[in-house]
Amino acid sequence: MKKIASSIALLCAAFCATAQSVQEADWGFTKFNEPVKLFTLKNSRGMTAKISNYGAVLVQLNVPDRNGKFGDVILGYPNVKGYESPDNPYFGAVVGRYGNRIAGAKFEIDGVEYKLPKNDGENCLHGGAVGFNKKLWNAKTEVGKDSVSLILTCKSADGEQGFPGNLDVCVTYTLTNKNELIINYKAKTDKPTHCNLTNHSYFNLAGEGRGNILRHEVTINADKYTPVDSSLIPTGIEEVKGTPFDFRRPKEIGSRIESDNKQLRYGGGYDHNFVLNKKSPNEMSFAARVYEPTSGREMTVYTTEPGLQFYVGNFLDALKGKNGHVYRYRYGMCMETQHFPNSPNEEDFPSTLLKPGQEYNTTTKFVFKHD
Repeated sequence: MKKIASSIALLCAAFCATAQSVQEADWGFTKFNEPVKLFTLKNSRGMTAKISNYGAVLVQLNVPDRNGKFGDVILGYPNVKGYESPDNPYFGAVVGRYGNRIAGAKFEIDGVEYKLPKNDGENCLHGGAVGFNKKLWNAKTEVGKDSVSLILTCKSADGEQGFPGNLDVCVTYTLTNKNELIINYKAKTDKPTHCNLTNHSYFNLAGEGRGNILRHEVTINADKYTPVDSSLIPTGIEEVKGTPFDFRRPKEIGSRIESDNKQLRYGGGYDHNFVLNKKSPNEMSFAARVYEPTSGREMTVYTTEPGLQFYVGNFLDALKGKNGHVYRYRYGMCMETQHFPNSPNEEDFPSTLLKPGQEYNTTTKFVFKHD
C-alpha cells in the first residue's frame, strides 16, 4: 500500500512539474545572419503562446473555443523573413521607443529639440524606421508554480532613431494557468527621454485568416477619446457620447464603422486612442472586452496604461500570412494599451517623459474565456 501511495505521489509530482512548460527552438536567421529563437509557453490547460526574440514578436496565441477546440487568434507570418519585410504592419511586435505617432517627428526636452525619422508622412510612427520591432532581444525563461514566463531584454543607444539617452528595456510575457497572457514593460534611462511601449498584435477571435472582424462585439471602458486630424495626430479630447466611438456598451465593430463621420473617414475606420476611465493613475483596471459569436471566444483587457488604441486593420491589403492564409481588409483588430499619441508635444496629455532614476513600468493583461 505504501508503494502504491508513493507511486501516486511521484506521478502527481511529475504531473505538477510538467503542468506548464516552456520550449526553445531555432527559428532561422535574420538578413544579417543572426540566429533567431522561437519560444513556446504552455499552461496547464493547453493554451500556448509562441514568441520570438526577433522584435519580441507574439507569433501565435492558441486559445480554446466553446467546443474546446484550440485556434490561433492572432495574425502573423510563418517565419522571420515575413517579420523583416517592409510590408509587415507590426504583426505581434513590441513597438518603441514610442508606440504610435509623434507629430512632425520631433519634440523638445529642456529646450533641446530632438528630430526623429519621418516614417509616416511627416510624423514618426512606432519608434521610427528601425524600432524595437526590428531588434534581436536577449531572452531567458522561467517556470513558476502557476505560470511560465519569457523575459526579453534589449538596449537602445543614446541617439538611436533620434531619441536621447541610453535606454535599458525589459519585456516579460507571462502565460498563467488561468488563460491569462500578461505583458510587463520596464525601462530605465541615463538621460531624460520619452518612452511609450506597447504590443501590436492583431486579433481575430474566430481564428487568424478566418474573415473580417466586423461581427466582433467590443466594449471599451472610456467616456472620452482623442479625435485626430487627417494625419491621425490627436487634436484634443472629446466625449464619445453620441458618436460612433461610444463602446461603453457592447457594439459590433461593423455596426457603425461606415457612418458618415469625419473621424472615421480620417482613420479609414477605427484607428483612435480612447481615454480609459480610471479611479487613479496607474491602477490596473478594466479597459476593454471583445466577444466573437461564432467561436464563443472572449478576450478581456486590463491595463495600468491611461489609453487604448483601437485599430481594426483598415490598411491590411492581401498580406500572405500563416497557414497559407491571406489577410485582407479588416481581418484583424488591435488593442494597443498605451499613453496617448503625440504626448511629447501635448502638455495636457499624461506625460511620457522618463528621467534618470525613474523606472518605466506598465502592465497589460489579456484574459481569455469562452461561453
